[in-house]
Amino acid sequence: MKKFVLAALTVGLSSSTAFAATQVQWWHAMGGELGKKVDEIVAGYNASQDEYEVVASYKGGYADTMNSAIAAFRAGQQPAIVQVYEVGTGTMMAAKGAIYPVYQLMKETGEDFDPNAFLPAVVGYYTDTDGNMLSMPFNSSTPILYYNKDVFEKAGLDPNTPPKTWAEMEEFSKKIVDSGAADCGFTTGWVSWIQTENFSAWHNVPLGTEENGFGGLDARLTMNGPVQAKHWGNMKKWADEGLYKYAGPVGGDDAQPLFYAQTCAMMMNSSASRAGVMANAKDFDVGFGMLPYYDDVDGAPQNSIIGGATLWVLQGQKDNAVYEGVADFFSYLSSPEVQADWHQFSGYLPITNAAYELGQEQGYYEANPGADVGIKEITLNPPTANSKGLRFGNYVQIRNIIDDEFEAMLNNKKDAQGALDSVVSRGNELLVEFQAANQ
Repeated sequence: MKKFVLAALTVGLSSSTAFAATQVQWWHAMGGELGKKVDEIVAGYNASQDEYEVVASYKGGYADTMNSAIAAFRAGQQPAIVQVYEVGTGTMMAAKGAIYPVYQLMKETGEDFDPNAFLPAVVGYYTDTDGNMLSMPFNSSTPILYYNKDVFEKAGLDPNTPPKTWAEMEEFSKKIVDSGAADCGFTTGWVSWIQTENFSAWHNVPLGTEENGFGGLDARLTMNGPVQAKHWGNMKKWADEGLYKYAGPVGGDDAQPLFYAQTCAMMMNSSASRAGVMANAKDFDVGFGMLPYYDDVDGAPQNSIIGGATLWVLQGQKDNAVYEGVADFFSYLSSPEVQADWHQFSGYLPITNAAYELGQEQGYYEANPGADVGIKEITLNPPTANSKGLRFGNYVQIRNIIDDEFEAMLNNKKDAQGALDSVVSRGNELLVEFQAANQ
């Protein structure tokens, strides 16, 4: 792998590589400030050499970007690289003939590449059953707890001690609401990703058979077990008591406004929300903690799992030099300097051990308490069959089902067990369809 320096990130932002021999198209889903940072990274790479020019194009949200790439592939106009969120992994793997696996790409282009350099919990999500990396991790995140230190103090709680267990979450929330320090104890983004998928991994209980789908297309959902049902039932109880406020379906977009406005004292959300939290929490001090767990569940806490997205390479480029450029760019992208800078700017996890170690050497975590909480969570214990992630087909639709059934529970149409039973039965219908279409 070529040695790159961080200076390349900030060089040539206004310069162009008009004489680049080969152009590499990268479609991504990073908007706003993250999109500007992507442009900066690309400009740094383009300025660091003159053989290739990466052209980054924003294609909307994750679903839009993935759908655009699929349509472009069918039309023979696909980019070389497309960013796909983690729940699209199963779908991408099943797209036979469309994917150029990263381990194969790096080997065939002669690029130095060591999968062991990546954080195990990150790389494990994107490998096949033989341990081969299929795509290149880029923006990996995991959920953490954010809390309002000022509200804690008003409620008589220690502002430097976040709750560790769900029993403490309930106790702290009651003190906060009863004292009038805030209207609610906590909210959460992503009921599916945080309160169901990560919750299950954190408690080392399965979401489905076949190692949560890693073992084959015949995997089926089992996320209606007693631990998950207990938790959903408690979420309903806490909502009824005013301790928890529902932030909406899909990503739970109302969670951050509820936290910024100090309506809710605590929020569980992506580690990648850190930059936004620090920018918007202007009137109070923010604390950080790990996800809470039930201390009566054996093996908890285990480890959290990742979210975010990864970069897939698409087959069909007419000029093989494009793939040499992709491999070269991936080496740059995964270098410690680039990854540490991206991680520290965005709140996404550093994808390599070297990037994490560089941040430690730079004193970043000492100067920014809480910035390494997500790293500690996903490395807390070696991943198990229940905690290395999930790989189900049609999972984007299954997440919508999770939201539907959670809302049905909150609206008194079903109890927790009934809602989760419906998630499993409806979700398994989609898995059967996916298996039939991809065998």
